[in-house]
Amino acid sequence: MALEPRIKLWVEKDGHLVLSDYRVRILQLVEETGSLAEAAERLGLSYRRAWGKVREIERNLGLSLVESEVGGVGGGSSSLTKDGRRLIALYQRLRRRMEGELGREFRQLFKKERE
Repeated sequence: MALEPRIKLWVEKDGHLVLSDYRVRILQLVEETGSLAEAAERLGLSYRRAWGKVREIERNLGLSLVESEVGGVGGGSSSLTKDGRRLIALYQRLRRRMEGELGREFRQLFKKERE
């Protein structure tokens, strides 16, 4: 049985949670599916809860992250703004760097313990 480190990452602004894996996943799915309703369904959330999370992030950051077009024949659609896409990219880059550093530190420390 090999030990593996894990990290729980989130970002706050002025003491308010603005980003976490969960929140970023909602945004990613909006971008992938073109639909907040579909993103919510894939995560097992109600539309209301997913929309509330998006509004909470936007409010805490002071940025618009999701653009929605209402109805029509084919229904509405949602997409990320430029800020939304940039935020996801930055969070993912931070996560990769944190995981890489965590792995290096873990291997180094646990190697010393076994010696």
